[in-house]
Amino acid sequence: MHPSRHRLILLAATTAATVVAGTLGAVVASAAAVGCRVDYQITNQWQGGFGANVTVTNLGDPVNGWAVTWSYAAGQQVTQAWNVAVTQSGAQVTARNVDHNTAIATNGSASFGFNGSWTGSNPVPGSFALNGATCTGAPPTDEPTTPPPTTPPPTTPPPTTPPPTTPPPSAGVVQMEKLDRGLVSVRSGSANLVSWRLLGTETTGVEFNLYRGATKVNATPITGATNYLDSGAAAGSAYTVRAVVGGVEQAASAPALQFGVGYLDVPLQVPAGGTTPSGESYSYSANDASVGDLNGDGSYEIVLKWDPSNAKDNSQSGYTGNVYVDAYTLTGTRLWRIDLGRNIRAGAHYTQFQVYDYDGDGRAEVAMKTADGTRSGTGQLIGSSSADHRNSSGYVLSGPEYLTMFNGQTGAIASTVSYDPPRGTVSSWGDSYGNRVDRFLAGTAYLDGQRPSLIMARGYYTRAVIAAWDFRNGTLTRRWTFDSNSSGNGAAAGQGNHQLSVADVDADGRQEIVYGAATIDDNGRLLHSTGNGHGDAMHVGDLDPGRAGLEVFKVDEDASKPSSYFADARTGQVLWSTPASGDNGRGVSADIWAGSPGAESWSSAVAGLANTRGQNVGRKPSSANFLAWWDGDPVRELLDGTKIDKYGTGGETRLLDGSAVASNNGTKSTPALSGDILGDWREEVIWRTTDSRALRIYSTPTPTSTRIYTLMHDPQYRVAIAWQNTAYNQPPHPGFFIGNGMNTPPTPDIHLR
Repeated sequence: MHPSRHRLILLAATTAATVVAGTLGAVVASAAAVGCRVDYQITNQWQGGFGANVTVTNLGDPVNGWAVTWSYAAGQQVTQAWNVAVTQSGAQVTARNVDHNTAIATNGSASFGFNGSWTGSNPVPGSFALNGATCTGAPPTDEPTTPPPTTPPPTTPPPTTPPPTTPPPSAGVVQMEKLDRGLVSVRSGSANLVSWRLLGTETTGVEFNLYRGATKVNATPITGATNYLDSGAAAGSAYTVRAVVGGVEQAASAPALQFGVGYLDVPLQVPAGGTTPSGESYSYSANDASVGDLNGDGSYEIVLKWDPSNAKDNSQSGYTGNVYVDAYTLTGTRLWRIDLGRNIRAGAHYTQFQVYDYDGDGRAEVAMKTADGTRSGTGQLIGSSSADHRNSSGYVLSGPEYLTMFNGQTGAIASTVSYDPPRGTVSSWGDSYGNRVDRFLAGTAYLDGQRPSLIMARGYYTRAVIAAWDFRNGTLTRRWTFDSNSSGNGAAAGQGNHQLSVADVDADGRQEIVYGAATIDDNGRLLHSTGNGHGDAMHVGDLDPGRAGLEVFKVDEDASKPSSYFADARTGQVLWSTPASGDNGRGVSADIWAGSPGAESWSSAVAGLANTRGQNVGRKPSSANFLAWWDGDPVRELLDGTKIDKYGTGGETRLLDGSAVASNNGTKSTPALSGDILGDWREEVIWRTTDSRALRIYSTPTPTSTRIYTLMHDPQYRVAIAWQNTAYNQPPHPGFFIGNGMNTPPTPDIHLR
């Protein structure tokens, strides 16, 4: 038996009973059970603390209202619980259901978790009871008897259903998507540029043959970059590609997507407009998007948020229309539509959705905050359909709040829990009218170094609270919650940005949440804070390849703080900064010019272009919003509005003007999504058409000689695509340097699901 796992089964009949005086009271007869099973698992353990998950399975009649009780033998104390209400009196612990999990059917189960403290040793409880029925059995013989290490070990999560195949010992640690070749053909003058994915598990020993119809177009296997310019080929030619491994040609890929005029349109179904209670009419525009393999076929689908024309910033009063979230295949088939309902306000800071394969079944889920009146993609209702919690100013400052994980293939509800953190007292977040209480951020992080966790957060101007969730066995369970109001966390208050980033800043194999000026460690503890406060833009990556580790470039709003700074991501040490100058609205850091090693950094309020040492090396670019790898070299390009430019010391060179498309989010001028979605490692750009009847995907028509595996198999870059839609969208960065003079990218430590 695993030393942190203990299972007990009760077979004797029981009757209603009082469980731990003052905690449950009399249990009604319908709650009586004739048998139960309890699975108690210590998920992680550190000096003085531990986390545990508990699953109780009812083997008898259905129960409606339940309590699980146990006693600790070594003085352990429960400090924080989720999906359950816990009371403790001395050694005796009672865990009682909460509103959303009151009923357990015959052979059904309920799961909950908690954090606790220990001293000396942390033995597993010897027995449990469900509604007064004692689950008896011999205590485990393999309980941990020595103190655990001071650093929490990576959590080994329980298997999913069906259980994932255990990777062989040679396979990498981090779970990533099993993608297909993403083959695309982009018309380029009188030629077709055909490009495809090199997988992160194929860093050596893989060659390729490209076929136009039944004709192989390359004379010898392609060993370099995964693209081929097929000169003189007819527009619309059909292509497939085959890997060659050890001289043996493998199966053909799926046919290439055709970008006959440089782009591919994905048709959309625009929601009908409506009228607010105050009589204001509104219509809909396509807004932020994300991608995930929703059906497990190896190709990406698009998840899209629809914003009404009366969407509001939190500082603005007024009613808004409902927010909708759709899923589409790349051919324009709509898979589902989620209606978030009247009790979710529309605006850049309210709905942050995440698309990722959280349970490791090979199909991505979709997570977001929900409320009374939310309807799933299959029509399921969350909460009350009649509840209207909007006040006369259009804010939603009362009523229940939920977090829902949706099935990505169908849009059905997979798991719904109470949103953490709750709003509590509105004024405790910095104002009384609803501006700061509903500032939300979201992300995805490999907190255990193996499997992804969902990150949902609230607040950044004053109080900042970040909750980490796991989705396993069809259930959301909370891993930890970080609260700047808690003891020892005060340095994180007021340090959040309008977005977050996720990266393994301390190189321990587990990712941290870079929340702005504060960074939260993978275990939910404060790692460090620069104290420079809130800002509107931030970049995290290997910005200076000449020094070890990752760096952060961030702009600030506080007139008393540096207007921008460049810091060591592990320690928070500021390496250089620029003088205070008030609200510095935008800032970017990337290698955009080969004339200076590493990344260049610039911002709205500061003149010039800074190198990795903060020295001015030349002209500031004409935009400071977004980035994309577009042409053939590894130096990155400027993406702003509906255009892509190449930086030059004397001015920009236009590489792409989007046709009949529009950018999102006002002056931020961001695309619906930009990232390495198809083809080789260069990035696609997705804009909405001006009428929102399609998403228009652009892919580069320019060949490259640089061979890099798909950036979607770099864990930092992949989670950056997931968080890109959050609030003030920012471009993704990988965990290694791409730019002039770059080294061979490191082989990712991954296995594919």
